Amino acid sequence: MQASLSRASKALMTIFRRPFWSDWRTMSGLWLLIGLVAGVMKLGRCNNFLIYKYTFWHAWERVSLYASYPEYGDTNHYGPLFSLIAAPFALLPEGLGLVLWCVGLAALLLWAVKSLPVAKPQQVFLIWFCAHELLTALFMQQFNVATVALILLTYSAIERRKEGWAALFIVIGMLVKLYGVVGLAFFFFAKRKVRFVLLGVLWSAVLFVAPMVISSPEYVVAQYGEWVASLTEKGSLNLFSLYQNVSLLGFVRKVTGSAAYSDLWLIGGGLLLFALPYLRLGQYRHAAFREMLLASVLLFVVLFSTGSESSSYIIALIGASLWYTAAPWKRSRWDVALMIFAFILTSLSPSDLFPRALRQNWVLPYALKALPCILIWFKLVWEMVTKDYAPGEEPTVKN
Repeated sequence: MQASLSRASKALMTIFRRPFWSDWRTMSGLWLLIGLVAGVMKLGRCNNFLIYKYTFWHAWERVSLYASYPEYGDTNHYGPLFSLIAAPFALLPEGLGLVLWCVGLAALLLWAVKSLPVAKPQQVFLIWFCAHELLTALFMQQFNVATVALILLTYSAIERRKEGWAALFIVIGMLVKLYGVVGLAFFFFAKRKVRFVLLGVLWSAVLFVAPMVISSPEYVVAQYGEWVASLTEKGSLNLFSLYQNVSLLGFVRKVTGSAAYSDLWLIGGGLLLFALPYLRLGQYRHAAFREMLLASVLLFVVLFSTGSESSSYIIALIGASLWYTAAPWKRSRWDVALMIFAFILTSLSPSDLFPRALRQNWVLPYALKALPCILIWFKLVWEMVTKDYAPGEEPTVKN
């Protein structure tokens, strides 16, 4: 079994090293095609896109962004800044806006992956391994694709000493979906920390008032208050939701079937484990260690959120890909098995390629989609606390 896994892993990496598969034109074409296919296939069935579209129009008309409306069968949970981001797509005919939204998300994430200061084989593996998960996220037209792109761009900007850009990406993520706040995890890697903080404050002020351009100051302030209330309510409704809380929190909650404990116990323990690698100050200088922290951030933000859903796993699987490829040592057969497990259970389980009975009776009720990423994150933390990331040649930052 172990020998077979090793041979399969070597064969797969050999294929991806061939010029055609590793050519950026091939990989870019693949991801942009995924965006195009997702947009076209969801024409007329794009409830999430309708939420985004009407976020702009509701801001323009100065009505609540978080009330229920007959145009779509759900409620908006994005910050007021999102009304400006959605504007270019809302102003277009619905079908064209939807297709460009999906292609634009794919292009943004592709740009973010290309920006990473990592070796090209890592980027190639990530592009191919996460292609199916990208399709899953784009079928839902989800902003999660942009969320992971913003986190990657934050990391890349800090590595390149472009603190202003890093601060901008963090603030956009925070004011749209809160997840962007995890970009602050890279603060200790910033060379000019005071500049980073000051520019973060400046961008926060600018982007806080930006939606006032299409509304009014009173309206925007009121909508931020409604946003906080809507997120609080949504969190309480997610606990046992079949399609929400697909996370470590949800896995424990749904397996135990208990509502008697607070998620804060698990979140507190998770934060402690997440923070432990920061004590290894001597490892900060190694690019592989910093990449592992990026991978940990991407996994943590999904695993410890009750708002995580199937389409959130484009974030976590990019983290898993970085964990697998960034280590300066040869990955074990068990690591290969973990990645295969993640691809089958995490990536394929929502699709028709996965047995429907297993999905309906086991994966959905018990949030099993999260399980491979849970195991990977625990192993990642253990490695960051115990391993030396010095061996091997470090990737250089591309200008």
